[in-house]
Amino acid sequence: MLRRQAAATLLALALFAPQASAAAALPGTPARPQQPAAPAPQAAPTPQATPASPAPQSAPAAQATPTPRPTPLPEALEKIRDEAVNRSQLMQTLSYLTDVIGPRLTGSPAMKRANNWTRDKLTEWGLENARLEPWGPFGRGWTLRRFSAEVTAPQAFPLLAYPRAWSPGLDAPLQSEVLLLEADNDEQLQKYRGQLRGRIVLAGAVRELRPRFEPPATRLTDKQLLDFANAPDPALAPPRQQQPTPEQIERFRFNERRTRFFADEGVGLLVVSSPAGDGGMLQFVQAAVVPYAPDTPPAQRTGPWDPKAPKPVPQIALSNDHYNRLVRMVRQGERPVMSVNLQVEFDDSDPSGYNTVAEIPGTDLKDEVVMLGAHMDSWHTATGATDNAAGVSVMMEAVRILKAAGLRPRRTVRVALWSGEEQGLLGSRHYVREHFGPVATPTPAQAAVGAAGAATPATNAAQGAQGTAPAPRFKPGHEKLNVYYNLDSGTGAVRGIYLQGNEALRPIFRQWLTPLADLKVGQNTYSAQTITLANAGGSDFLAFDALGLVGLDFLQDEIEYDTRTWHSNQDNYDRVIPEDLRQAAIVVAWFVYNSAIADQKLPRKPFRAPRP
Repeated sequence: MLRRQAAATLLALALFAPQASAAAALPGTPARPQQPAAPAPQAAPTPQATPASPAPQSAPAAQATPTPRPTPLPEALEKIRDEAVNRSQLMQTLSYLTDVIGPRLTGSPAMKRANNWTRDKLTEWGLENARLEPWGPFGRGWTLRRFSAEVTAPQAFPLLAYPRAWSPGLDAPLQSEVLLLEADNDEQLQKYRGQLRGRIVLAGAVRELRPRFEPPATRLTDKQLLDFANAPDPALAPPRQQQPTPEQIERFRFNERRTRFFADEGVGLLVVSSPAGDGGMLQFVQAAVVPYAPDTPPAQRTGPWDPKAPKPVPQIALSNDHYNRLVRMVRQGERPVMSVNLQVEFDDSDPSGYNTVAEIPGTDLKDEVVMLGAHMDSWHTATGATDNAAGVSVMMEAVRILKAAGLRPRRTVRVALWSGEEQGLLGSRHYVREHFGPVATPTPAQAAVGAAGAATPATNAAQGAQGTAPAPRFKPGHEKLNVYYNLDSGTGAVRGIYLQGNEALRPIFRQWLTPLADLKVGQNTYSAQTITLANAGGSDFLAFDALGLVGLDFLQDEIEYDTRTWHSNQDNYDRVIPEDLRQAAIVVAWFVYNSAIADQKLPRKPFRAPRP
């Protein structure tokens, strides 16, 4: 998941503008129990925590207050819960994706294996039109074949380390005394000229490690949920000014020159420290750094997966405690010798990336679509369990539940499992461009004959009077999409949903969430009641939201996503909570079902002109 790194993606999506929607009427929904007037966020209470009605007045004073009977679930929701709890396939799906297929780096053979396996599994469950939709071209696949790193002198100890993705391998195992490179400017860097060829070079940052006194795993508190519920409209917030300082710009440029220097000098192996993590955790060990010339225009820069990019030097990252120890040894006058074996395989057979797509056909409204999805690609240092095989397994389970429970949607339900998310929402962005637009502005000749879908002068004038802007022209599928739901925040239970500034959705979702206030799954009771106007972090729903479509992300408990598993070597099957994921599958299936049977589509946000 991109999460807080989404700023670059949002800039890349700036060409897409939200559109006003004609679907302003509230969708009709099946009969529901009486709804509360406002959100009542709770931290997973039990049914006894908040009685559904006052205690009977006629009860004797000495008699204990009787426990109220739980409010029966709507019939469709009870079918969903029964299938999810008693015949779940979720953890089997998660295990196959993580334990059997393993890391699913975009473009890799493992990623394509995951595409094929999920397509076949969805077909086995009865979904139709299961297929792989290509996007790209992306570039080379990369697979780690063999890796080990250790210090052999003056004493021997193994090193906790991982290669960066798309790093070249070594022609043969390399043993060398390490060279500690300490240079903060070009003058200091030049002192190492002629000394680096074939050497193992330590060139990372020494990071001070401190004890952690906060628990690594947390759930959202009542106060946090209330803050989410009271969040203001993000469209009214002042624009964030995040311009880099001159010092930051110079540091970035110096790092570019240093990377090029390493390539020009023929470094045998570049060793850096993990960008984050402690206690045996390496975090954010991602793609290899490419040695572009500093004057290369940004539009001509690609990642190390591009076969036309300059070849990086082989590069690995050490855990911070091991990296720090090596640096201290050198500074104490020791001369550590490292031995590293790094063998990789590049795959140039198919440069395309793929999304897995499958459907449950609708009935009377089958031309309209309700979508749900999650990204299936991961980084390579673990098996991508919480980021994001968990989300994939929940979304697959949601459509399996709807199919197995015999709940026939009026609209077509389409599940999409993306790849390329970690490189910038590549799969989902390509999908929305191909299926929804926007399309090129018509020529004067086309406008004269009334090109299909073109906005009229009257519409544009009305939008201008309301302080909005004319919407771009989109493909016909744009009008047919009702909503896209996304899940990409780890193993935590769903506690509510982000509205992305779309206040018109609140009363609708309030009805849908009410029967989820006290949901029993295994020995746990969950509450999903929070509706927040806030924007969620960076994931594939942004590709939909940027086109004025209803693209939404669910609000989940954090658990230990930021503190332990996000883009780390500990993101494995054992870090997920089965009951939380089953609850998430119930919530997702319930939202998808309601979206697929309502009389009207969900309202969209009005189109807002970009800020100057």
